[in-house]
Order: sequence, then structure tokens, then C-alpha cells
Amino acid sequence: MSVDRSRGRPVTAPAPTDSLFFAIYPDAGAAVRLARLALRVRAERGLKGRPVAAERFHVTLHHLGAYAGVPEDVVAMARDAAGRVAMPPFDVAFDRAGSFSGRRGKRPFVLKASAGMVPLIALQEMLGAAMATAGFVLKAQSRFTPHVTLLYDERHFPEETVETIGWTVSEFVLVRSLLGRSEYVPLARWGVGG
Repeated sequence: MSVDRSRGRPVTAPAPTDSLFFAIYPDAGAAVRLARLALRVRAERGLKGRPVAAERFHVTLHHLGAYAGVPEDVVAMARDAAGRVAMPPFDVAFDRAGSFSGRRGKRPFVLKASAGMVPLIALQEMLGAAMATAGFVLKAQSRFTPHVTLLYDERHFPEETVETIGWTVSEFVLVRSLLGRSEYVPLARWGVGG
């Protein structure tokens, strides 16, 4: 909260309506397999949470922040950063499912990988370095854990092996999330090949 110096009263910042993040999305076939897996693990484990919509499955690379509207200066910085990233396409494969800790009643049930995420971690690190060069102040992150959220539920389940779901990553996306509406809007895409 800031103070309006001319009136001496507190000024409340507008509530965030949007958040921005970089992500990779599965291809259409992998999204269908993810949706089937979400339904199956929900039924097998007696989870009550509704599965994430297939078009929303993604792996977050970096969160850029929450804003009142979409700030063009932040989008311009994001475009600058993304334009600096180049690496060949690569494969990802996720084969472990379990709960992340989260606030009570809304624990993410996610799909993770047991191994083989070196290229994805390299993309995330390269993009982070490009973001810092473009002017973003990044939060110190203890460890990037690539995952796809399948649903949210109040119960917690330990991680276990599931069928492997993978795809070839050929692009990453700047995404606008409309807060409270469960809606994602891709703003721009970049091929990982540059």
C-alpha cells in the first residue's frame, strides 16, 4: 500500500486480474493421455477433485507475476528474454504421480519424471538467465521440479510409478492466466530451435 501525498490517505493497488508465466504444453496426443490418466487415478484413489481441462495441461518454466491487467512493458521484457533462447527440440517423459504439499483442500496431484529431464532443466535455466538479462528480478528458487498438475484434491498421496507419458518439446509459450476463471491465453510462442 502506498500513500497519496497530496491527500495523505492510503492508496490501494488494484487487485490482480491476470498472471503471466512461461510454459511448455504437451502435444494433442499427450494431452489426451494426460486427461485419461487424471480420470483413472481419480477413480482408483477416490479423489474428489475435478481433473484439469486438457487444454490447460502444461509445465511451468517461470512465473512472471500477477498484475491488474496485462502490462505491456512486462510482455516486452518477456519477448526480449524469450528471443535469446535457442536449443534443439528434445523429448520429455513423465512417469511418477503423487501429491505436492499445498494449502489444505487444494493439494496438487501431479505427474513428474523419475529421470531424463536434463534438457528441460537446461531450457528453464537458459530462459531464467535471459529473463535476468532482460531486467526481470527472479526469486531464488531452491529447485525446479518439472511437473504437470492433473487435479487438485484435499487428500495427499505418496508418489508412485504410473504409465509414461511423453512428447517432443519444440516450443515454449508466454501464457496469460485469467485469475479466478481457469482460463489460459497464449500470448506468444517461440520454437526452442531459436
